[in-house]
Amino acid sequence: QVQLVESGGGLVQPGGSLRLSCATSRITFSIYTMGWYRQAPGKQRELVADIISGGSTNYADSVKGRFTISRDNAKNTVYLQMNSLTPEDTAVYYCNARIFRNTYWGQGTQVTVSS
Repeated sequence: QVQLVESGGGLVQPGGSLRLSCATSRITFSIYTMGWYRQAPGKQRELVADIISGGSTNYADSVKGRFTISRDNAKNTVYLQMNSLTPEDTAVYYCNARIFRNTYWGQGTQVTVSS
């Protein structure tokens, strides 16, 4: 069974940083496009960033310059480094793996930015 397991969420003060990790199993990780999505209360899930197998990245305008997505194919893991966090970044963050018609989701990790 495919598994995506997120970690690294938590409570952080405005201006702080967090690093999310998503460890995967039972997929050929290196060929998948990996993404981070988030869903705030009362809002739709939105793409934060994604990274294709070749390493090219894409970011939502709201996080450009603050967040960095990266992948380690040897560890089957994707990361999201989040800097200069604001309360508007508060959400559940989900890891996603997709290729062609196949898509998988993690269970989500809560990120709360508050003083």
